[in-house]
Amino acid sequence: MPRLVDHEVRRREITSAVRRVVVGGGLESVTFQSVAAEAGISVRLVQYYFGTKREFLLATHQSVRTDAGARLMRALSLLGPEASPREVVTTFLVEMLPLDDERREEAIVLGAFHAAALTGGGIAADETLAAPRELVALIAGQLRRVTDRDAVTPPMDPDLDAELILAAAGGIAQGMLPGYGTAEQAVQLVERLLDRVLGPESPGTTA
Repeated sequence: MPRLVDHEVRRREITSAVRRVVVGGGLESVTFQSVAAEAGISVRLVQYYFGTKREFLLATHQSVRTDAGARLMRALSLLGPEASPREVVTTFLVEMLPLDDERREEAIVLGAFHAAALTGGGIAADETLAAPRELVALIAGQLRRVTDRDAVTPPMDPDLDAELILAAAGGIAQGMLPGYGTAEQAVQLVERLLDRVLGPESPGTTA
């Protein structure tokens, strides 16, 4: 009997190969040929699942978002429903940092897509902005849970401060990729950033 093929598994194999090609040589190195070679399948099979290069690039971008989102949800579930806004935001930001091979790959791939959107590499800016917009909204929602927003100077603005937090955390993450700073320093910077926005933690509380 012919072997049944799970089409979603095959698509996943292809987008995973795209990620590895991007990490190894940038978005410009992604072709049907390079992806097929990386996946160990024929060019014709890649074309069967994705008719154009743009299709498999967008599918790859979505797969990174999906994986990162699933990992974030798992991390949040470990915090429990009583987690403080600071604990939740810290989890958001630490999950963005390239602290292991999986997150490093994701950061490189997302950075490549962002660069392509800026330089006309076949990716529109709007196609890369959904994820950061979602994160800003999530962070702003947590900041609105803070009851003493006026305790810091200047007083907290949930929307503006969410933009600031995400921009700073993104810079920390990108700085780690070429080896600027250690993982420990990156986490310390996240904590210091939240001290500036939320105020220092009170003794006896957890981050």
